[in-house]
Amino acid sequence: MLEVVRIPVLSDNYVWLLHDPTSHETVVIDPAVAEPVLEAAAARGWAIGQIWNTHWHGDHIGGNAAIKAATGCFITGPAAEADKIATLDRLVGEGDTVRVGDHVAAVMAVPAHTAGHIAYHLADAHMAFVGDTLFAMGCGRLFEGTAAQMFANMQRLAALPDDTSVYCAHEYTLSNGRFALTVEPDNAALIRRVAEVETLRTRGEATVPTTIGLERDTNIFMRARDVAQLAERRAAKDAA
Repeated sequence: MLEVVRIPVLSDNYVWLLHDPTSHETVVIDPAVAEPVLEAAAARGWAIGQIWNTHWHGDHIGGNAAIKAATGCFITGPAAEADKIATLDRLVGEGDTVRVGDHVAAVMAVPAHTAGHIAYHLADAHMAFVGDTLFAMGCGRLFEGTAAQMFANMQRLAALPDDTSVYCAHEYTLSNGRFALTVEPDNAALIRRVAEVETLRTRGEATVPTTIGLERDTNIFMRARDVAQLAERRAAKDAA
């Protein structure tokens, strides 16, 4: 079974360490910075062999160069953003695969937050690393793409099995949930979830990963009936 470690960095980022105990391979997903990642791996006796980037933003690739210098790791990222990520060794896009041990991750093109954003779906492990596309009760801002693209992303991710664990890159859950309640105030599942999240955050505990099933019930962007409704909700969230 794959092991995942959450590394909180900066103000609200999460970097993920993905480790296969059979092959002893370790992957870093979206390292904003290097030192805490190297420390977390060293504390567990894990040797970092790969980095997977989901998109070009600095709080997702800022640790690439230093981790590569320290470990000699191989860096994979979106082909469509190769001109913005100088450290990439392999360029991937929709239909490509990457591996950690015997576990295969399908690369999914999920543009909208950035033009070339990708996600990594490990079907056998029931995991998806989604960067800034899908958040717990939220979705990414539309910096370089369109509401139509994000709607397609939400529909595609919603089609994954309910028990798929979703590893996003930020702790935005409480603010997302509070906003979601203004949109769906009678959603009983949402009311329960926001109360649970408030308790967790009061304790200083993380609220991710989430699951596809939980998002299908409580994520107002995944639950949007069409592109126009998603766009309206995204604009209102941005203005809130």
